[in-house]
Amino acid sequence: MSFCSVVEIAGEVRAGRVTARSVTEATLSRIQRLDGGINAFTTLTAERALAQADAVDAGHVTGPLAGVPFAVKNLFDIEGLPTIAGSKIRRDAAPPAHDATLVKRLTAAGAILVGALNMDEFAYGFVTENAHDGPVHNPHDPTRIAGGSSGGSAAAVAAGLVPLTLGSDTNGSIRIPAGLCGVFGLKPTYSRLSRQGVFPFVESLDHVGPFARSVEDLALAYDVLQGADPQGDAICVREAEPLSGRLDELADRPLRVGVLGGWFQQGAFPEVLDALGRVAVALKADDLVQLPGAAAARAAAFSLTAFEGGELHHDDLAARAMDYDPAVRDRLLAGALLPEGVHRAAQRYRTVFRDQVREAFQRYDVLLAPASVCPAPPIGQATMEVDGVPVSVRKNLGAYTQPISYIGLPVVTAPVNRPGQLPIGVQIIAPAWREDLAFAAALRLQRDGVVAAHAPKGAL
Repeated sequence: MSFCSVVEIAGEVRAGRVTARSVTEATLSRIQRLDGGINAFTTLTAERALAQADAVDAGHVTGPLAGVPFAVKNLFDIEGLPTIAGSKIRRDAAPPAHDATLVKRLTAAGAILVGALNMDEFAYGFVTENAHDGPVHNPHDPTRIAGGSSGGSAAAVAAGLVPLTLGSDTNGSIRIPAGLCGVFGLKPTYSRLSRQGVFPFVESLDHVGPFARSVEDLALAYDVLQGADPQGDAICVREAEPLSGRLDELADRPLRVGVLGGWFQQGAFPEVLDALGRVAVALKADDLVQLPGAAAARAAAFSLTAFEGGELHHDDLAARAMDYDPAVRDRLLAGALLPEGVHRAAQRYRTVFRDQVREAFQRYDVLLAPASVCPAPPIGQATMEVDGVPVSVRKNLGAYTQPISYIGLPVVTAPVNRPGQLPIGVQIIAPAWREDLAFAAALRLQRDGVVAAHAPKGAL
């Protein structure tokens, strides 16, 4: 059942045609057999997984995700395991007494947690070339990166190791790996999903969300994950707005679609622009939309990330700086030196940019943009050429995602249908709290065959 969907597995288990234990055993076996070439997992929770599966089979746990294996980025709390957040210094941290809220919600819905996933240290990166756990290899070409910082989460779904994972997105950490690995990813509206039990990075930018291989799977998981959690995450107060039962209705609704130009296409590789164009044609999106504040919004997001990240890690940097990944340490140290005024200015600019985007959404229901400037670069490649100029891979993969997370908008990243080629993802961006519009566009594209998650060539 390696490439079976969330919907298929849950349906087969509920109907009694397969057992949750058999699905779980097959999943654990596949991970042990294949993950050595991908390096998506840092920990397997086999004993817990089999016990949860037996509880599902015994009828003690029921729900829409009955028997569905899932895994989470290793910055989500898992009861009894240290939350390492991709780092060395947290390997000896006290294990949490409880699961993160979203892990609890998936488990209560019958899903089976099978392990924790590799990531960029402290979620500060776009490549998942972790200095302590090694790089995550892209299942479509193991010589290339999976993207980050949720690289393990995207690669595990792309390789068919599990059908569902959780990741986080501060500046693009769901959208970039989803696009580079050729799967669907959801960055919901800021504060839509609870971050309780998720190791923080940048309080004013941190989001969490799921990865899956289809729009239907993504919607079903999203429904389970939703709901207010004011006691655990004070900003998560929105009640659930289920989507999975409305997909047929959403697919048929008229949509006004614009394509972001200017900053959002500057430096894009030709194949990225071609993929974006195919999606635009399919959605009858003829209008190019300019957001002149995008470059400044990205700069502001960089500043917030550096300042808040440096502040969060101040004490550990002072005590154990040499235990950090050097690429992460240097940026955190630089952020710790930024004056308070930079942070205030970066926060203030949100209002300016949000107003620009709000005006665009008076004319359009969704906006399209690439998920990254290029397909997955090779592992270890430090620079790439953008408009003929060498630039840092680590810093520039998020050029098109950072302005969007800066103002907390919901995005479904969809993989353009390119069988046999390196994956390319497109961001489908909706107004705040209108995830339904992004899902509507993604579902229409999927049903028309324009976007699809393909098994890697030679997948077993």
